[in-house]
Amino acid sequence: MNKTVLAIGLGITVPLIVILALGFGKDPNRIDSPLVGREAPPFELTPVGGGSPIALASLKGKPVVLNFWATWCVPCQTEHGMLQQAAKSMGNHIQFVGVVYDDEDARIQDFLRRHGSGYPALVDKGGKAAIAYGVYGVPETFFIDPRGKIVAKYEGPLSAEILTGYVQQLMEAK
Repeated sequence: MNKTVLAIGLGITVPLIVILALGFGKDPNRIDSPLVGREAPPFELTPVGGGSPIALASLKGKPVVLNFWATWCVPCQTEHGMLQQAAKSMGNHIQFVGVVYDDEDARIQDFLRRHGSGYPALVDKGGKAAIAYGVYGVPETFFIDPRGKIVAKYEGPLSAEILTGYVQQLMEAK
């Protein structure tokens, strides 16, 4: 065997294995957003179907689970029922808010009529809130403490276990 080829192969392979090994044990859906630790970007959005706009500032004093979603998003559909249940069981302690991203009013209303809605669903016309939060795909969920600071961001469909872990962080941030 050619020692030069072996040395070059090891020189390439060993660093790659080290890089991959450093990634083991890390949640691939956890996103270290530059917003984490900062004040949540303000918004004032209209609920699906109309009504008085809801401003994020009006929710200060209570932890917020802010979920960006869309009806056309299959993972969003997967987590929808679990989020409703969580909002129902934790609603006295945490405010859940859904922000509908890049969708049509008729589709949103039909989806909520068929699948239910346990918390406010707000329409992000023009995607300004999504842009402010750096959303690049749905679902994405932000966990905001009672002071209005973002504690964490999660990309992808939440499971009950993952949600519980982040809610625990929110409760500890009080």
